[in-house]
Amino acid sequence: MIKYITLLFLALPFFGIAQKKELTKEEYIARVKAAPDSISTLVDLRRVGGYDPVYPELQALYNNLSNNVKNSTEGKEFQDYLNTLETVQIGKIAPAFTQNDTSGNPVQLADFKGKYVLLDFWASWCAPCRRENPNLVKSYAKYQKDGFEILGVSMDKASDKAKWLKAIQDDGLTWKQVGDLKGWDNEAGVMYDVKAIPMNFLVDPNGKIIAKYLRGEELDKKLAEIFKK
Repeated sequence: MIKYITLLFLALPFFGIAQKKELTKEEYIARVKAAPDSISTLVDLRRVGGYDPVYPELQALYNNLSNNVKNSTEGKEFQDYLNTLETVQIGKIAPAFTQNDTSGNPVQLADFKGKYVLLDFWASWCAPCRRENPNLVKSYAKYQKDGFEILGVSMDKASDKAKWLKAIQDDGLTWKQVGDLKGWDNEAGVMYDVKAIPMNFLVDPNGKIIAKYLRGEELDKKLAEIFKK
């Protein structure tokens, strides 16, 4: 697992540390461009990405930092992060992984080849995830017969396994659920650069990522477009 510098983690708003005044994306970009020689600029650069970072944008901004910053330990770690981010952009082949389901049986992403599959990263303790689940249940019931599947990937810890299983039952999640019960260190989550949940990736029958972060009506609209409904 890539070890990002503590400074970057602690500075992110979605890890629970609030700023006195949250800046806009444009303001963060301006700060990055104004201080290319400062290692702390990497914090602002990470904030530019927010919940759904765009690789080409971040890489272009990173490329304009000074060599001293890019060659620092923190700079090299940030480039590693960008390399990971690049692999899960729309148009890329979804990285393969295998994790156990709720019964301990291994499930591979490759098992869903030939179908549209939504990789849904969530957790039992995540209130926004639980609020989103009814939308997933509705879309699954509507499009499963057309070749749509969902693969739920749990970001729960081993200590929360019972809560995870209960949430699956309580929310009526009838599709396949997997997880290694490592929390935020879930290997698939690290592979897909999941830093906030709910997060999802829509993969086509050929294994290519065609959309991500589809929530509420956006998922249903995308599936209606795909299946011509």
